[in-house]
Amino acid sequence: MGQLYIGLMTGTSLDGIDAVLVEFGDAVPRCLAAHTEPYHPHLRKDLLELCQPRSSIERMMELDIRLGRMYAREVNRLLTLAGISAGDVTAIGSHGQTIRHLPGGDCPATLQIGDPNTVAQLTGITTVADFRRRDMAAGGEGAPLVPAFHDAIFRRPGEHRVVVNIGGIANVTLLPGDGGKPVGGFDTGPGNILMDAWATRHLGVPQDEGGGWAAGGRVDPRLLELMLGDPFFHRPPPKSTGRDHFNPAWLDQWRRTAELPPQDVAATLCELTATTIASAIRRHAPATGRIIVCGGGVHNGTLMQRLRRLAAPRRVESSAKHGVDPDRVEAIAFAWLARRTLKGEAGNLPPVTGAGEPAVLGGIYPGAGRWP
Repeated sequence: MGQLYIGLMTGTSLDGIDAVLVEFGDAVPRCLAAHTEPYHPHLRKDLLELCQPRSSIERMMELDIRLGRMYAREVNRLLTLAGISAGDVTAIGSHGQTIRHLPGGDCPATLQIGDPNTVAQLTGITTVADFRRRDMAAGGEGAPLVPAFHDAIFRRPGEHRVVVNIGGIANVTLLPGDGGKPVGGFDTGPGNILMDAWATRHLGVPQDEGGGWAAGGRVDPRLLELMLGDPFFHRPPPKSTGRDHFNPAWLDQWRRTAELPPQDVAATLCELTATTIASAIRRHAPATGRIIVCGGGVHNGTLMQRLRRLAAPRRVESSAKHGVDPDRVEAIAFAWLARRTLKGEAGNLPPVTGAGEPAVLGGIYPGAGRWP
């Protein structure tokens, strides 16, 4: 058996915790067990409030510990599910829950909560966390970080590929078929985040399941044009974004959202996500032949249909066709990044994040009787 690691991922969508137990050997990482624990609606509400400007620092401290305890419970549940003891696991890679991501300005900053001290103490397993800030200290955006993993797993000689992760925010990893060319990657803009917010507001549910509501609406060209005028879409990479920029207030600035039937706005938001992804690929990776999609957006049939239409004649397919569950890619990636940290290897890609140099990412929080 190779080395065992656990990856924990909670994304911008604020839908829950993804936990994976991963074996690293000589081949593709093997997911031995996985579990997703949805956030309780009250916890999700608290986290959403914490993501708003001028939220309480005391509230943040409380939720930091609550999430740390929840992460630890999820790890212990995963170990029970897999029949593995804590002593068999080398480390946990925990991304944490992002509540701020502000890469611009004189003091770029990002903050993820889910106290790794609590995770290490309650599981007994060394925990690696706080991956983004070292890249920022080196002059980078702190995101996206998963392209390094995409490069290791999905890149193939002779075929230009793009990996698209559609979580709350969508990002692309550009994988040239020429091994001598560097990997590219950046956030393209909203993934599910605006569609989810609109469904919550008008349907009273966390998301438009499968894109069925949007499928019955009509894309409004004028609203789409207005949204596409946002400066973020026209910035060159490296670039990253988050809930700080794309949020319900961003939607409400467009008066047309109040003038249209809500279902038409849903259709237009779906088109916005598909359009910005496809446009980014055409502009920055025109030779792409295959697009590999992962993240929750892969289950939105309407979004995938529109992406296939806009990206044609390129092939668009799920990462499942390449042996990696699309719902587990990011959690596996943070287990992989934790492994690199413990080996003293850089986890960022400077051409992607804009950092001045490769950096070993994250802080190490030793488990019981361990270093590391």
